[in-house]
Amino acid sequence: MTLPFAIAIFYTIWWVVLFAVLPFGVRSHLETGAERPPGTDAGAPVAPRLGVKLMATTAITAVIFAAVYAFVAFEG
Repeated sequence: MTLPFAIAIFYTIWWVVLFAVLPFGVRSHLETGAERPPGTDAGAPVAPRLGVKLMATTAITAVIFAAVYAFVAFEG
């Protein structure tokens, strides 16, 4: 597996995992009982915790990429 191909595969897996991880732990103002600031969408999350989600996405992607790399490297 060449380096550009590996980067492309990692990048693709990372985005798929990000969209799978984003909804975890999201709670709106209505669900938490907090007052919604004026101009805020009703479904907007109170604390999206994007930093934690980005780190989790990177860790999960690393595990999945390692499995894909092992499959490609040791196939046949």
